[in-house]
Amino acid sequence: MAKILILFAHPALEKSRIHAGLLKNIKGTQGVTLHDLYEVYPDLNIDAEREQALLLQHDIILFQHPFYWYSAPAIIKQWQDLVLEHGWAYGHTGKALSGKRIGNVISTGGSQQSYTVGGHHGCTIHDFLLPFRQTARLCNMEYLPPFVIHGTHRLKRQDLPFCCMQYRETLEALRDDKYTPAMLQEAAYLNDLIAQTSDSN
Repeated sequence: MAKILILFAHPALEKSRIHAGLLKNIKGTQGVTLHDLYEVYPDLNIDAEREQALLLQHDIILFQHPFYWYSAPAIIKQWQDLVLEHGWAYGHTGKALSGKRIGNVISTGGSQQSYTVGGHHGCTIHDFLLPFRQTARLCNMEYLPPFVIHGTHRLKRQDLPFCCMQYRETLEALRDDKYTPAMLQEAAYLNDLIAQTSDSN
């Protein structure tokens, strides 16, 4: 069973029904550690050694955050700058994270159609997540397809439980290694794999 570390970052969680719902639904899930960066480091003073120890204890690392300005909240960049040190995470002697998996869990107000080459934003989610993909590559990690909740501003109250259920099932499938390399390579989003694993049970 894989151990999953969720590096959660939301500077205004009290205003977020989406992420509040996601966190509530995965609470207590076996093999999943939730690490709220803004709660632990309100002054952005990241303890690099503590964070590195957490990374070593887990097999899958997921950045969960709103998709602010085509990127992540500031604390995630601060975390990357301080924790992913040369000689530890990358470089000739930086092999600490080799073989681990990493990915993003994001929410965005835009529809899936708006994140296409011809859509409102002119690029796909994958295009905007290039820095995360390249970070994974530099650190000898496998980058997973993102888990994405689109259209959050128009999401109806009755749709939220479905999104929360999808997220929990996705984490459980990752934990239990239910996704084959081929499935992960072909999927645009992790969300797309839920039906496949459900059908195989």
